[in-house]
Amino acid sequence: MIHYSEILNASILIVDDQASNVSLFEQLLSDAGYSNIASTMDPSSVCELHRKNRYDLILLDLQMPVMDGFQVMEGLKTNVEDAYLPVLVITAQPGHKLRALQVGAKDFISKPFDLVEVKTRIHNLLEVRLLYKKLESYSKILEAKVEERTAELRESEARYRSLTELASDWYWEQDEQMNFTKVSGPVLEMLGIRVDALASDVEESVEEGWNEEERKKLQDTINARQPFLDFVFSRAHPDGSAQKFQVSGEPMFDRHCRFIGYRGIGVELTSK
Repeated sequence: MIHYSEILNASILIVDDQASNVSLFEQLLSDAGYSNIASTMDPSSVCELHRKNRYDLILLDLQMPVMDGFQVMEGLKTNVEDAYLPVLVITAQPGHKLRALQVGAKDFISKPFDLVEVKTRIHNLLEVRLLYKKLESYSKILEAKVEERTAELRESEARYRSLTELASDWYWEQDEQMNFTKVSGPVLEMLGIRVDALASDVEESVEEGWNEEERKKLQDTINARQPFLDFVFSRAHPDGSAQKFQVSGEPMFDRHCRFIGYRGIGVELTSK
């Protein structure tokens, strides 16, 4: 929301080759409470003035010698720092209104002036301009925060991967259907899954003998998209040997908060 005082303090540039028109608008704006008013009768100076001052509104006469208002607007478009062209054109030619809007003007004032209409159009355009600037500022802040957070996540992931190399037998990632997409270490062999299942469409083949209660508890945690730490599960083989594994994992989400899978580390605790 824009406070009324912000609108009255907005920066305005009056561009007209007629001194009487400049004086009229200066008096009109001053009487309405605007306090940050500048003017020029030289249209060739407008682009440079705007680059220095980033005006919130430019009142621009279209019919001027040497350089008309249309040429001024074309010049203003070259200012890459300002994607929003804050121009309110002044014209006595009905045919110029549409052309001015097509070139980039945000609104127009017709001669002869209706002072109530002029003040209303100026107020409305300034409100839109200030809202646009707030949105632009917020977008830059948000973009900086996203970049900062992304850098933090990359650093965290690098530390995490380094830790897994030192503290685990294996590291894995799975997609949203829980298919293995990345494996470091003998996790597939240890879990009794054919290694070629990772790189082909062949259905995974898993040995029997898992503790179903443990597997169900782990699966419930995964279905709830919850992280798990040092979860222990076991498997008994037909020859009487047994294995125990300790695993930790966390769900992964994309920037739209959509679940995209799991990643984790694990170690084999016993093998006999």
